[in-house]
Amino acid sequence: MVSVTEELIEEAKLFFDTYKKEIGDSVRKGRKVVFVNFDDLASTSPMLAEAIMSSPEEMLQLLETALEETGLIKIPRIRFNNLPETQKVKIRTIRANHLNKLIFFEGLVRQASEVRPQVVNAKFECPSCGTVISVLQIEKKFREPSRCSCGRKGAFRLISKIMVDAQRLVIEESPESLTGGEQPRRMNVFLNEDMVEPIMEEKTTPGSKVRVLGILKEVPVPLPSGSISTRFDLAIEANNVIPLETTYEELDITEEDERQIQELAEDPEVFRKLRESIAPSIWGYEEIKEALVLQMFGGVRKISDDGTVSRGDIHLFLIGDPGVAKSVTLKFISNIAPKGRYIVGKAATGAGITATVIKDEFLKGWSLEAGAMVLANKGIICIDEIEKMDPQDRSAMHEALEQQTVTISKANVQATLRAETSVLAAGNPKFGRFEPTQSITEQIDLPPTLINRFDLIFILRDLPNKDQDNAIATHVLNMHQMKGVKPDIDIELFKKYIAFAKQKIFPKLTEDAVNEIKGFYVKMRRMSIEGESRSISISARQLQGLVRLAEAHAKSRLSATVDQQDADVAIRLTKYYLMQVGYDPETKTFDIDRFSSKISSNKRNKVILLKETLKRMEEKFGKQIPMEEIRKELPDLTDLEFEDAIEKLKKSGDVFQPKQGFLQDVQSR
Repeated sequence: MVSVTEELIEEAKLFFDTYKKEIGDSVRKGRKVVFVNFDDLASTSPMLAEAIMSSPEEMLQLLETALEETGLIKIPRIRFNNLPETQKVKIRTIRANHLNKLIFFEGLVRQASEVRPQVVNAKFECPSCGTVISVLQIEKKFREPSRCSCGRKGAFRLISKIMVDAQRLVIEESPESLTGGEQPRRMNVFLNEDMVEPIMEEKTTPGSKVRVLGILKEVPVPLPSGSISTRFDLAIEANNVIPLETTYEELDITEEDERQIQELAEDPEVFRKLRESIAPSIWGYEEIKEALVLQMFGGVRKISDDGTVSRGDIHLFLIGDPGVAKSVTLKFISNIAPKGRYIVGKAATGAGITATVIKDEFLKGWSLEAGAMVLANKGIICIDEIEKMDPQDRSAMHEALEQQTVTISKANVQATLRAETSVLAAGNPKFGRFEPTQSITEQIDLPPTLINRFDLIFILRDLPNKDQDNAIATHVLNMHQMKGVKPDIDIELFKKYIAFAKQKIFPKLTEDAVNEIKGFYVKMRRMSIEGESRSISISARQLQGLVRLAEAHAKSRLSATVDQQDADVAIRLTKYYLMQVGYDPETKTFDIDRFSSKISSNKRNKVILLKETLKRMEEKFGKQIPMEEIRKELPDLTDLEFEDAIEKLKKSGDVFQPKQGFLQDVQSR
């Protein structure tokens, strides 16, 4: 037996000789952890790989001993980066035959306890035969061995106990791995030592998607009588936890990647290529795809001297007819963006989107569980069918959209969570199809305050057009024949290009860009002053949106400055969206009240005109004024506008009908 152990230690030392670079990196960083790629181990020493599969716990100790004996590192820890696919299991398929085996599975972190020092392992000696028994300590109660292999029960001598920082995670199966109506299963995972360091803890927050590699252990279940049940629980003693989601800031960019990125940035057609790499399965929508590219890059987050934060994230809202590929676009963006989340309005609650407080049965108290917007911090959240959300749940989003924080105050938990998230939302009009003569607020059941927080709003209409229909049909049928159009930029390079821009590029506005944006803003405001309707064509909120869009376009060129060409793209997209949602065909002017308030300024003016006419006519007719006489006083209004204005005043409670054919001002009673 000794010879086999010695042979394995020598074999391990030979393997570590080939791993000096990785060991050196750990030593330089002051860490005692060496990450080993299982494929490297298997190709160098099949004997070691086989031994690890059959008895992982003993072999890990042996590898750590061998590494320490090389003198390269003291008291090391070996963590595996990957395992053979044969060791992959689903949480629901874990059985007794997996006990004491090295396995791995993927899932979502549902709960995470606090990090506390605890005894993880205690060694006992049997006084009868001298056997050393190692007992994993998982429960709150310190546990001794129940019996020895020689038959002795109780009175074992404690030799040593190991105390480390430890944390318990509850991992749940990912929704995409489930079929039909299956309920997701859960598994307890115990982390210790380097796996609970602050940098790692950030990656294992509730909601994160992780891959867990570890050894399956049994946990005895104590009965109320004090004895041990014949039924055991299962838990994983983790060897490594690998986060499967990374933000743009965490993506690793190699020198080769950087060379490809710089090469791409020098291409004058880079913005067109980026645009055409977004949802290539969908034909057309150039402006919307340009806006989606800019949303991925985002503007620059700024904190002023007085502590005021100006967000850099860009929010987009798509509203339109059924069957125009809104959901497909949202799904594509949620898959391509790191930390992308896709949720559907009807199935989302305020707690599911922002945060909620739950009763923690393990720690006996209240704990905070993050919702989708917090989990997508530094990512993108795609909300489909936003109009079907419950109004109370929707109100939770107001703060997250503008201030980019989620404040929660429930039970004894008061917290402010960061939600630096870009929002891409889609909605359907109330009456099935979009009606251009009506304002957005009349057609979609959303509060104007929420709509106003979106930087760009696009209307997707399904209108018959011979050339366009022919192009769409060809494109869709080609996709079904698997003749898909290959995007100009590979998805992985696309992600790394955006990541590089987000990590390294923070463009500053030049005088040319400032003058261009200022000129556009002042010109639009002047139209408001000169127009008869006195409608507001653009506000300071759109001005901030223009800056964000211009900064995002500069980032897409990897430019350190925001130039005139960037401002031109921002102005072009803003004009395009204002033309769609803010243009009043009646007055032939831009009016942001068509989407930022419940009533357009044109309609508001007609309502005010009717109210003033009522006040003036009171002197002649008394409190109750005949409708026919009011109609004669307002010949410029059409019948529809006249009735609409009366309805608006009735709804607001300013007028009422005392009897048929008469109107009375409420204040005149």
